Amino acid sequence: MSGVLARILATKALEVEALRRRRLPPAPPRRALDLARRAGDPLRLIAEIKRRSPSAGPLNVKLGVGARARAYERGGASMVSVLCDQSYFDGSFEHLLEARAACALPLLAKEFVVDEVQLDAARAYGADAVLLIVRCLAADRVAPLVLAARERELEPFVEVATEEEGRVALDAGATLIGVNARDLDTLVMDAERARRILVSLPPTVVSVHLSGLGTPDAVATVARGPAHAALIGEVLMREDDPEALLRSLVHAAG
Repeated sequence: MSGVLARILATKALEVEALRRRRLPPAPPRRALDLARRAGDPLRLIAEIKRRSPSAGPLNVKLGVGARARAYERGGASMVSVLCDQSYFDGSFEHLLEARAACALPLLAKEFVVDEVQLDAARAYGADAVLLIVRCLAADRVAPLVLAARERELEPFVEVATEEEGRVALDAGATLIGVNARDLDTLVMDAERARRILVSLPPTVVSVHLSGLGTPDAVATVARGPAHAALIGEVLMREDDPEALLRSLVHAAG
């Protein structure tokens, strides 16, 4: 592991120790999550709240977290993804609370999870699902974290970027798998690699295309493939008001 991801994980090890000392709020009721795409259904869209990224730099913060979550709900999103990493993405677990108070959509805690205490925090602050990135974990840690998430009433959303990582996710019992078109070490996009991995996943898995979608044509292309859902991030975060753009992407999704 090298590059940006290695730096993030080095920081995360320090943050976990601080998180252990934090007093967490009581967890709110869990919201139902259903991204499965049945015959004739449109591609589901997950809209992301991300204030900054290592690849794109600062993004639009004209709308607060709550106002943006409401705009995503009005625009037709099926779920809201909330960045919880502070050091590299200007996120926080508290942003989950803000998004939850503002909309009725299920929430994904998008964090670089390396320890169960992060699952505790995600659930306490209102997440319904939590990201587990195979690239960030030893292979023998994926299954225990999948189980630990479910024990906390969190849906494990397992991210992969290669066929081998896909097999690790399946062996760990993952039933919701996101395929990242961006290589987390180099940040290079490869939509064709993502397509191959999505095709390789069994139909019993709810599969999600991650990264790189910014136009109705791009969303329509993914909608013609096997994915059940797609995550839309930076293109929405560049908008002062993302509702109109999101509506056009939802329309293109089928």
